[in-house]
Amino acid sequence: MAERANLVIGTRGSPLALAQAHETQARLSVAHGWPVEGLPLSVIKTTGDAIQDRPLSEAGGKGLFTKELDIALLDGSIDLAVHSAKDLPTHLPDGIVIAGYLPREDVRDAFICLQAGSLRELKPGAVVGSASLRRQAQIRRLRPDLRVTLLRGNVQTRLGKLEHGAVDATLLAMAGLRRLGMTDHATEVLDTNDFLPAVGQGAIAVAIRAGDPRVGDAVAPILDMETGHALAAERAFLAVLDGSCRTPIAGHARVTGDTIEMRGQVLRPDGSESLEVARRGPVTEAERLGREAGQDLRARMPDGFLKA
Repeated sequence: MAERANLVIGTRGSPLALAQAHETQARLSVAHGWPVEGLPLSVIKTTGDAIQDRPLSEAGGKGLFTKELDIALLDGSIDLAVHSAKDLPTHLPDGIVIAGYLPREDVRDAFICLQAGSLRELKPGAVVGSASLRRQAQIRRLRPDLRVTLLRGNVQTRLGKLEHGAVDATLLAMAGLRRLGMTDHATEVLDTNDFLPAVGQGAIAVAIRAGDPRVGDAVAPILDMETGHALAAERAFLAVLDGSCRTPIAGHARVTGDTIEMRGQVLRPDGSESLEVARRGPVTEAERLGREAGQDLRARMPDGFLKA
């Protein structure tokens, strides 16, 4: 084994993305005894980071957070790319594969507000900001009396807008708050029965070039098998529904021993109606269970369901 890893880690430049890249770097260093100097970070600005004035659904969807990193992987500028798993598009470009995932963090959403102790206590007509169509639909389903508006930007930017009164409340992933050491900002941790998370929420994905055994072997020791099974089910579920930033879709799989349980949900964008599904089976059939869950929901969706 080489004394220096000499693997270049690609990442976006937001504080959360850098925290996730540093976690990956540290795990690789510990797993192999490599100095972190041999695992440099390459910070790459993505189109998704540059667009702040409109929903990503109007600009091209999730791939806007990965496109430039994909290009760097394919041209050899970086050896692996670190992503929030929920930002990955349903289908990856040819030549790129997900090697696996780091151990998953808290999958729940956090309600953040300076004037109410919970989402249910928020005054009627209050403004809740979110960039996620899933969260927007789930808020409207639970509290149709609230005003829901677009709120883009990284965690710090959104919290700053909240503190300056641009919105009365917002929702963020608990995983991101934990990785940034900012859990004290969470007013209420939301129950997954009301706010089923996005597919991949809380998981860090490691993408590499297909057919690259050097990098594949290097990252293998830091990947978490349980998270891998859960994400196999969730992403199979998403693929059937052709999920994108244009679609309010939620999905979460949990592994217990040799069993996996999958829950999925699609919502009308206005929150007026939702459809849910659950599957349970052996962990070795995670992908099939996720796919069947997606097929079940797709068969039950009335025409135009996602356009309401």
